[in-house]
Amino acid sequence: MSSNLLVELVTEELPPKTLRRLGDAFAGAIFDGLKGSGVLDATSRFKAFATPRRLAVYIWAVLAKAGDRPVEQKLMPVAVARNSDGAWSDALRRKLASMGRERLADVPANSKVGGESLVIKPDGKAEAVFLRSIAAGQPLERMLSGAIEQAIAKLPIAKVMSYQLADGATTVKFVRPAHALVALHGDKVLNVSALGLAAGRITHGHRFQGEKNIALVRADEYESRLEHEGRVIADFEKRRDDVSRQLAENAAALKASLGPEQDIAPLLDEVTGLVELPTVYVGEFEPEFLDVPQECLILTMRQNQKYFPLFDTAGKLTNKFLIVSNMRLADPQNIVAGNQRVIRPRLADARFFFETDKKTRLADRVPQLASIVYHNRLGSQLDRVGRVRALARAIAPMIGADPLLADRAALLAKADLVASMVGEFPALQGIMGRYYALADAEDAHVAGAIEEHYRPRFAGDALPGGEIATALALADKLEMLAGLFGIGQQPTGDKDPFALRRHALGVIRMLIEGKLPVSLHDLIDAAFSVFPRDMIGDTRAPLQDFIFERLRSYLRDAGYTANEIEAVLCMRPAQLHQVPLQLAAVRAFASLPEAESLAAANKRVVNILKQAEAKGESFNGAQAETLTETAERELFDALATATRNAIPLLQKGDYTGYLKAFAVLKSPVDAFFDSVMVMVDDAAVRRNRIALLADLRQEMNRIADISKLAA
Repeated sequence: MSSNLLVELVTEELPPKTLRRLGDAFAGAIFDGLKGSGVLDATSRFKAFATPRRLAVYIWAVLAKAGDRPVEQKLMPVAVARNSDGAWSDALRRKLASMGRERLADVPANSKVGGESLVIKPDGKAEAVFLRSIAAGQPLERMLSGAIEQAIAKLPIAKVMSYQLADGATTVKFVRPAHALVALHGDKVLNVSALGLAAGRITHGHRFQGEKNIALVRADEYESRLEHEGRVIADFEKRRDDVSRQLAENAAALKASLGPEQDIAPLLDEVTGLVELPTVYVGEFEPEFLDVPQECLILTMRQNQKYFPLFDTAGKLTNKFLIVSNMRLADPQNIVAGNQRVIRPRLADARFFFETDKKTRLADRVPQLASIVYHNRLGSQLDRVGRVRALARAIAPMIGADPLLADRAALLAKADLVASMVGEFPALQGIMGRYYALADAEDAHVAGAIEEHYRPRFAGDALPGGEIATALALADKLEMLAGLFGIGQQPTGDKDPFALRRHALGVIRMLIEGKLPVSLHDLIDAAFSVFPRDMIGDTRAPLQDFIFERLRSYLRDAGYTANEIEAVLCMRPAQLHQVPLQLAAVRAFASLPEAESLAAANKRVVNILKQAEAKGESFNGAQAETLTETAERELFDALATATRNAIPLLQKGDYTGYLKAFAVLKSPVDAFFDSVMVMVDDAAVRRNRIALLADLRQEMNRIADISKLAA
């Protein structure tokens, strides 16, 4: 008979940012640990619980004891186990004696002794003797002990702490001190232990507002009694939804908003990991603090205080914020007043940093960058600024930007790194640079570029907004890629300490989504040219390979197939902004009824040309007068006609029309391969036929290699 199982570990406050992951890992590992043990069935499932002071798992349909199961153990090959007369050999008898099963040597195969028998079965190409027996099912307690131990060992914990148990002699290591272990199977307490704690049935409620000790009668009542008597919402997702609902209701009551979902989601997860009985209250601060750039105040509230700032309908910060408290009180005046008292010094610090920073012009901060090491082999941040300036000046005219403004933006782009505000809040780099540049009366395009040159910072992030910002963003990312590749710091495996994959993807997105008619080859050459000759190696080719690999990933995410992508990227297009048009043309061509045959023919042509080149054949354009077979003359004429029709389309950028223009070649190509021998003895005829195939390949594959579409 099965019952439901509860395992709970009560601890001191767990890390809030990783609580959800810890809860899922703990529950999943215990369930997985019991999976192959025979105590679960097809209906068994589990639910994870995680609060600041507990990790728990509830598993449906768990047996108290696993069923007995047949097992087979290979003993030795039959050739060794039997004598020439068919009797069991001494070798087998010694083996059985060592296992305490001597009696089996006195009976023939398939005869049972005490429920066990020797059987002969195929084992690969030969036969072997196996011991067939029944393994008694193990009790749940034994298997659960191992599952809990493994679950604790596998938790994704960056650092563990050591602490002593109450006996003063035993030291235990865990993420936080554990105080109780609950293990209930139905209404029975299981005899298991972990972290020096013996399992019981007592769980603990809210630290201040719930029952301290709750004696659970059955595992089934855990969640309900913990919520109603202990005043703890144990389900992380339920608690998160409750916080989200209260935040939305309070914001709506104030005719305000919480800001973009992607901005508040991480904080919502974190505060859910800080409370067991979430309640939202409204706080406010003095309106004069709103003179400070709102990004500073937002970051202070979210990062330091875990508050949710509120915004008006125009997206402008208001002087009200929401507090997620772990105390549900009829009169929260003291909680609100205490939080308002705490936030004022934080906001005052932000105002002080801002006003102090503005006293020094951004341009005057640039020399201080010499004291910041960028990389011990690539110099200081000031050295890097010089390289980025040169690269921005080179890129600007390629995309229609003013080189002088691009140079000025590059000069000032990193100056805010030495400002007090950015020193306190590194996430504000670039943002504060824009404010300080505007305060210094710098050109608005320069100020905007200082902030936007870090974009895109993550998947889905906005691109830089103008030509100056784009030129600087490309220069910043390409200088980093060239420099770090040039000193051998390429990403390896899943290690990418300098986020070079993200920078490469940023370059790709700017070129493609920004529709920039700039050669990737030229950009890479320009990036390497700004470094002193002896500082880095020439790794342009590996860098280009790296960028194309990121491009493949980008295009896969956009929904293109591997064959479509390879058909275009094997051509190594320099103008990445045209790649989507080329892929659209390939996809349209592939949908034609003639596509499969032409792709296969192109693949055949590729193989013939490779063989010809390997044999040292030389061939130029096909000559009509040397064509003798009807099929080759018809292919020659059809190719000439299709090319005349296609070239104007190519020149107009109509890649789809260009490829479709060659669909008419299916019949003449098929006829050619059906009736014409290419590699004939006559050298002149052979070279001309090879040249015809080379012409076919060249004309059909100007924008993509159609042979890559062949199955």
